[in-house]
Amino acid sequence: MTENVIKVAVVGHTNTGKTSLLRTLTCDQSFGQVTDAPGTTREVISLPVFLDGAPALAWFDTPGLEDSVGLRDWIDGLSDPVKRLDGVERVERFLNDPQARAHFEQESRVLAQVLKSDALLYVVDARENVLAKHRDELHLLQSCGKPVLPILNFVASQQANPQPWIDVFARHAMHIHLSFDTISPPINGQQAMYETLGQLLGARQTVLRALGQQAAIQRCHRLRAAVSLLATLCVTSAACRRRAQDEPDAVVAATGLLEQEVRGYERQFVTDLLKLYQFSEHDFLTHTTGWDGSSWSTDLFDKQTLKALGIDLGKGAAVGGAIGATFDVLTAGLSLGAGTAIGATAGSAWQGLGRWGKDLGAKILGQRELMVGDAALIVLVKRNADLIQALERRGHAAQQPVVLSPKAASGPDRGAKELIRFFNIVRRQSLRLDALGLLRSYGPQRSLTEQAQTVIVQATGLKALLLDELHC
Repeated sequence: MTENVIKVAVVGHTNTGKTSLLRTLTCDQSFGQVTDAPGTTREVISLPVFLDGAPALAWFDTPGLEDSVGLRDWIDGLSDPVKRLDGVERVERFLNDPQARAHFEQESRVLAQVLKSDALLYVVDARENVLAKHRDELHLLQSCGKPVLPILNFVASQQANPQPWIDVFARHAMHIHLSFDTISPPINGQQAMYETLGQLLGARQTVLRALGQQAAIQRCHRLRAAVSLLATLCVTSAACRRRAQDEPDAVVAATGLLEQEVRGYERQFVTDLLKLYQFSEHDFLTHTTGWDGSSWSTDLFDKQTLKALGIDLGKGAAVGGAIGATFDVLTAGLSLGAGTAIGATAGSAWQGLGRWGKDLGAKILGQRELMVGDAALIVLVKRNADLIQALERRGHAAQQPVVLSPKAASGPDRGAKELIRFFNIVRRQSLRLDALGLLRSYGPQRSLTEQAQTVIVQATGLKALLLDELHC
């Protein structure tokens, strides 16, 4: 490791989330071992961070401090007959004593790494009370003569009480601290970490600021890639069509195939999204809207799902009628449940080609063209936009899967009209391409996907992430 690499030791009492912090900072679920048992980390483990392809910083995960009270007594008892020892000299003398190192094995590894580092992150559990052992830990770390940045972990918990910790930090002349919950980190958490370290390491501030900017750019690109994936899902699903004989059984069968196709697109979207955010499918396994046997347990076409989002299936809208501003009039859609009877009247709960132009060939042949309805498409967009927002706020140390309730989706009125207008644009374009025999050759057009991104951002809570929090 070169001398120019900034070395930062992550220290603290056992089981305060040191390894969890590094998992979240580096978006690496595989780093170290995270359990509720104390003393999981027994050795010092390094983790590099690159800037423009070259190593710029190294994190050092250290074992937990277990007996700071006894160690402080030991170190305070060290003396020299010739001169008064300062804190660093006392720590060095302790580390040069084989008997002392054997007695305080964990602590000796920590202090040895601290002396070799440029700065320290002192991680505390904000849910715990400040005890004598914590004050002694702070005293020992101060004795090493290195800048210390206290990190308040688990601040998102209802049991968190950070103020006593802030007060004790101030008593030890540590007036800069950072709240960073490793399970639900702040949106700009990585950038804030580097910039705050830059305040403590003035000589390395330029590099740390560049690392912060790099983290912000990477997060911005990841979010835009997620929106692009959702836009592709939206366009592909809105363009889906099935042709069937104009008979109830045939239409129901074609509807089932259409629903199956859209579910497949959504499953692939979720797989790609989790990969983009460096999570696994185990991070999204719930009994509500997660995976269950490789399918959504809260089904996209399920009546209860739609009702939970404010969609009332009992109120139909006439085909060709005006687009309403609420979900109550968005039920002019495809089958919203297997076996739904198909009506041929203007008040049907189906969307056929009559709304976007006549398919004379199909009509002459006694066939119907079926497309996914507005209601199901709105559910598709909104719940997956909610998933993106959940992953944006999820730390890679989280052990419990993401839980999304149908009621957590964005409000029913927000962006509904804009989404429906866009769905109709996609449908018209799909029909034109199909008439020219080009749909299979070209697939979703790039211009439509780009337009979908704009519509989705405006119609969901993703706009706040892009503009207010990420500034990208």
